[in-house]
Amino acid sequence: MQRRTLIKTTLGAALPLGLASHASAQSMDATSQASFDTVMAFMGAMGSGDMEAMSALIADDMVWHNEGDTSLPWIGETVGKEAIFEFLGVFSANLQVTKWENQDAFASGDTVAVFGRMNGITTHSGQETGEFTFALRAKVRDGQVVLWNWFEDSFALSQAYHGK
Repeated sequence: MQRRTLIKTTLGAALPLGLASHASAQSMDATSQASFDTVMAFMGAMGSGDMEAMSALIADDMVWHNEGDTSLPWIGETVGKEAIFEFLGVFSANLQVTKWENQDAFASGDTVAVFGRMNGITTHSGQETGEFTFALRAKVRDGQVVLWNWFEDSFALSQAYHGK
């Protein structure tokens, strides 16, 4: 549990509370709305560093997948709740998020899509990434996140991480 406390401290400092900006479409069915609410709650828990809420929202077999330059320590696939908490510790130790803005979000059944803009500073080089866009495809099962498929500008992140 000490690792989770460390993650809570670093994520809570790194991610703004604005992660869970709530936009709900009136035409969503109950399943879509529940999926949407679960993903927004997970983002909110990450932003506030609420490890207990995050743990409740992560399925034991959750898959977190980041596309991009594999020389970055947070790129690749992580499977399982405990491994994801370890991954989040690596992520938060390497990238200080300075901006996170959800711009569009919607759900269809068990799938949620979120698009936005972010910025950060890599601790490896101390360089800012510059503002870039991100996309997320998440899947929800029984009120828990089972897939977090993250797409970001890994070129900008790689350039900043490697000090180029």
